[in-house]
Amino acid sequence: MTSFIFNAHDLPRRAGEMREYELTIDEHAPVGIPLLAISADEPIYVDLRLQAVAEGVLVTGDVRAEAVGECTRCLEPVTFDIDETFTELFNYEPDPREARQGGNKKKGTAAAEIIVEDEDEQLWMQGDLIDLEGPIRDAVILNMPINPLCSKDCEGLCQGCGIRWELLPEGHEHAVTDIRWAGLENWSSPSS
Repeated sequence: MTSFIFNAHDLPRRAGEMREYELTIDEHAPVGIPLLAISADEPIYVDLRLQAVAEGVLVTGDVRAEAVGECTRCLEPVTFDIDETFTELFNYEPDPREARQGGNKKKGTAAAEIIVEDEDEQLWMQGDLIDLEGPIRDAVILNMPINPLCSKDCEGLCQGCGIRWELLPEGHEHAVTDIRWAGLENWSSPSS
């Protein structure tokens, strides 16, 4: 059982019921992209609100953590505060009694159905258990910067020597020699 599994046993299965929880997820794999991620030893804090609805449990979460990585321009360490939210509907498991009855409904009752185009988009509870890993990863990763920077005005590294531009003196440059002309470097033209 992973640390992203939450037991919703305390939430009655009556529409309108609500419970709030505070979770700390200490054991997890790194969450993020190669350049910026919540490390495995960094806790993830989740404020969770569970609301019972007719189809299942509506889960709203506020995810907070600190991601670490490196600047894509100068390779200096960077930290990124994460404060993201997600809302997902976790459907109850289908009742096996209804499946045996062939889904017959009594006359005169109207049932509202949620139609989802792609069955893979639906999230399902396993009994009273809710797997929060997918929604938390989506909330974190989809809102991370693709190219993290240490500052908006980071100049990066000198292509010639690999030292950060902000540490180099003004006017720093390297002589650019086109290797195709290297043989003519010491050639001098005859005086006219």
